[in-house]
Amino acid sequence: MESAIVARGCFIVSINISKDNDIELTVESETGTVEIEDCVELSRIFEEKFSRDTEDYSLTVSSAGLDQPFKVRKQYQKALGQKVEVSLKGGRKLVAVLSGVSNDSVTLTYTTLEKTEGSKKKVPVEHTGTFALQEINSVRYYIDFK
Repeated sequence: MESAIVARGCFIVSINISKDNDIELTVESETGTVEIEDCVELSRIFEEKFSRDTEDYSLTVSSAGLDQPFKVRKQYQKALGQKVEVSLKGGRKLVAVLSGVSNDSVTLTYTTLEKTEGSKKKVPVEHTGTFALQEINSVRYYIDFK
């Protein structure tokens, strides 16, 4: 099944199976967006491999939504250079550019308004910081409605 997902240019974000055998397969595209045809084809391939006569289940194949938090490292890698919304433990939120990712941390470039020496007004100051994934509640694409 995973080879079929890769062949469609996608990767697995999550697989959830409920106690009632409701299977939710969430995928994301390596480069672009997941098309409805991708979901239909993956559903068809899954159903070919697992007979409903043998096991009673329901299947939902969907794409990881832009408004959903990242769950796997490939999502972070795909978002490199993009604006993201980060919710840190402790309640702090940042809108930043995801400028780096490792196995256990992310590097963010963000701007804050700060008073600088000799200035009465706050001015934008750019920062780059590395945050351990353990310090982060969620990361998702930043959607600007302007």
